[in-house]
Amino acid sequence: MLHNLALIPLAPLLLWQGKQVRANTPRLPEAAGPRTAEPDHVQPDLSLLILGDSAAAGVGVEHQQAALSGRLVDALRPLRVRWQLVAQTGLGVSDYLAQTHRLPDGPVDVLVISLGVNDVTSRLPASTWIQQVDQLLTLLRGRYQPQQVLFTAVPPMHEFPALPQPLRWFLGARAKAFNRKLAALLATRPGVQFVDVAFEKAPGVMASDGFHPGENGYRIWANALADRILGDR
Repeated sequence: MLHNLALIPLAPLLLWQGKQVRANTPRLPEAAGPRTAEPDHVQPDLSLLILGDSAAAGVGVEHQQAALSGRLVDALRPLRVRWQLVAQTGLGVSDYLAQTHRLPDGPVDVLVISLGVNDVTSRLPASTWIQQVDQLLTLLRGRYQPQQVLFTAVPPMHEFPALPQPLRWFLGARAKAFNRKLAALLATRPGVQFVDVAFEKAPGVMASDGFHPGENGYRIWANALADRILGDR
């Protein structure tokens, strides 16, 4: 589950904790509801594609209206938005590189990406991950020519209630290392922004599994993205 554990004295404990978390953490379903929509009988002001993993898929809430997609479309009103969600639990950056059939046809004005947690919990080195991110961005920019790309930071895993210590500390440190490399890469890419969301410590920010956003978490996330989108229009 974790990279370079052989170099860490706590390796046996971290591996055991990782297995316990996988076995004991409730497996919440992805949010139900449509994953694409467009305005009725009018030309959209904006075409939006959300690409990602379980958080993008809305795990932690019951319906897409309360998940990232629904919250973001609501936060972008009064813009008329054509949107599509492509996301699945367990996916990482390499999955989208290897399975390009997952990517829909355009047009896409704004592309939102939520990937990284599954890569952090794997054995993948941060240096390899950032190379994959670079390849994915090149692929997506060539395919869609979006006006704006928003790549959400890996969430603060050092604060995830589902993770016991010292596993929480270890994965949190890896998430921070991934984010440092991600921010540095995106700073070199015109039209691509690193979005580090400031999640409040308040009821409903985390889902019942202690690993995914809850209703308030998705609201905070969507509002942060909407501010970037509206600020550039």
